[in-house]
Amino acid sequence: MVQDAERTTDDTTSGGRDNPGPGRPDPGIARIREAAAGVWADPWWTLPNLLSVIRLAGVPLFLWLLLGPQADLLALLVLVVSGITDWLDGKLARWLNQYSRIGELLDPAADRLYIIATLVAFVLRDVVPWWVAAALVLRDLVLTVCLPVLRWHGYEPPDVHYLGKAATFCLMYAFPLLLLVQEPFPFADVARPIAYAFTCWGGALYLWAGILYLGQVVVAVRQARAKPV
Repeated sequence: MVQDAERTTDDTTSGGRDNPGPGRPDPGIARIREAAAGVWADPWWTLPNLLSVIRLAGVPLFLWLLLGPQADLLALLVLVVSGITDWLDGKLARWLNQYSRIGELLDPAADRLYIIATLVAFVLRDVVPWWVAAALVLRDLVLTVCLPVLRWHGYEPPDVHYLGKAATFCLMYAFPLLLLVQEPFPFADVARPIAYAFTCWGGALYLWAGILYLGQVVVAVRQARAKPV
């Protein structure tokens, strides 16, 4: 559920309907600045964050390998390395106690960028229909727009839902398999239906998780507006 990060004081009302007096800053803007200050105050140069930055740097390389030389096996290697670093940065954050807000933002951002880059390449190479990619990309765009709305009303972004994790898991398995079946190899006929099954399951779960996140945002905004001034 969306966590209420709103802070109230004796002389400041809450819920996004504040009416600041003359010379008093808008409380909504103050809350956004407060959240941004918290991100910048976090430790940046940590080993988990470095791995997340490496994952992000691999996105343009991955896209170039798919669209330029169409070196699918090398692109698959980049995707595998990304998956390993994704698992490793979470483990290191727990082992070294190096949690940070910027790390929490970088990790899902890398996942989303890999998904979007893969979908763009697959559409351009006629691997998946354009409307499938458009639906998944639109889902991410809508949720991205919701984040500043939540901040404005004093809420943190929603926690990652288990359906969202399952959807990302399915898509991260589907994409390598889809890359494999583009190359001639002995088990391509066996891998092809598995690849498209993971794509269908992952895509459906991805959209459903997006609807659940959007519902959480709507409930949070309504609760904020319903609070007395």
